[in-house]
Amino acid sequence: VEKIHKTGAPILIGTTSIEKSEYLSELLRKRGIKHEVLNAKHHEREAEIVAQAGRLGAVTIATNMAGRGTDIMLGGNPEMLIKKLPEKERTPERIEAIRKQCAEEREKVVAAGGLHIIGTERHESRRIDNQLRGRAGRQGDPGYSRFYVALDDDLMRIFGGERMQRWLATMGFKKGDVIDSPMVSKAIENAQRKVEARNFEIRKQLLEYDDVMNKQREVIYGQRREILLAESVEDLVDDMRWEYAEQLAAEFLQGHADEWDLEGLKQACAERLGIAIDPRAWLEHEGVETVEDIVRHLVEAMRNAMREKEALVGAEQMRAFEKFVLLNVLDQEWKDHLLAMDHLRQSVGLRGYAQKQPIQEYKRESFELFQGLLNRIRTRTVELLHSVQVEAAPPEPQPQPEAEELHYIHGGEDYAEEPKPVRRRTPKVGRNDPCPCGSGKKYKKCCGRRKAA
Repeated sequence: VEKIHKTGAPILIGTTSIEKSEYLSELLRKRGIKHEVLNAKHHEREAEIVAQAGRLGAVTIATNMAGRGTDIMLGGNPEMLIKKLPEKERTPERIEAIRKQCAEEREKVVAAGGLHIIGTERHESRRIDNQLRGRAGRQGDPGYSRFYVALDDDLMRIFGGERMQRWLATMGFKKGDVIDSPMVSKAIENAQRKVEARNFEIRKQLLEYDDVMNKQREVIYGQRREILLAESVEDLVDDMRWEYAEQLAAEFLQGHADEWDLEGLKQACAERLGIAIDPRAWLEHEGVETVEDIVRHLVEAMRNAMREKEALVGAEQMRAFEKFVLLNVLDQEWKDHLLAMDHLRQSVGLRGYAQKQPIQEYKRESFELFQGLLNRIRTRTVELLHSVQVEAAPPEPQPQPEAEELHYIHGGEDYAEEPKPVRRRTPKVGRNDPCPCGSGKKYKKCCGRRKAA
């Protein structure tokens, strides 16, 4: 850096982290080399630093922020210098002088070899290295780039560092010797390919996980949109009643008719739905013989219960209430499902120890969770709609007549006679005044005390 800086050529030093850029900045400061640092801590000055990174003698230390679509102009960017001037100093003469200065510096920078790129180490991705190289030699301008690699760099240490050290020891290289060999460059490229392949597999696997979640999200959001746009969800709620009745039948009506748990069915309807049914009466008097007949009677009992509630509040209010309950249940169950999917995502990787594909296990169990979600939405919606208690609105209060103003008088008194004020015949004696009895004491110590007692 010192050698190139003496020629006046601008230098762009690329680092892999903020910590390393700060460390290198401290080293250059101790050497007395003026420079700029471009990293996430100074992102607000990014445009200014990049615009002047190509000036004569400029030294810029940057992370990979400097490689993302930045065009460094040799000699500096005159427009940025003009923009920094105060309004009063933006005279035509001053603007022309700045443009002339940048043009002269450009000629000197081109003569010095253009922008010099120095990489402190190789990145994990070849794309980032190529982006950094591409800052020099743009649009026919001269440029230079060189990367430095040590065997204790993360990339070399993880991929083939020990093998490379044994080979160098065999060839007689010592610590600190400069190694410039195609074999080293090939080893670095192989290591970068391995890292890129690993990152590609991570992104691919992440996309597969997200694709599973995205399909479920499309189904739920599609249903929610249909509910919001629909004028009435009465038909959808009725379909849920049929599915709920079939679920009850599967729970209590297993096997032959003699084995059916009719008491359990009756109790479940009373506790979960708040409706009273008598399955034994259906079997005895209404010719019910199969499970389908029981299901049909269950649905009819639920419909009758809802008709009674609808008669109290009106059809319009009941349709709005059905939509509100359905949306509320769907939103709450979906949030719980997202939490369950996150827990599954975090733990499914352990299935690899059982020689199972985590992504396949995730797809299988997420499908089961989604089926449970749809079942819970149906169950909770039906139970909430049927268990809620609906009361008729109380009648509006009738206006009460204004109360007459009442006057209370004692018997024998004339109401028209106005009361007269009481007048004192003797002057009032204060507590600290001499007592009127002539004892010479204060009133509160003499007659006033006896009066109080």
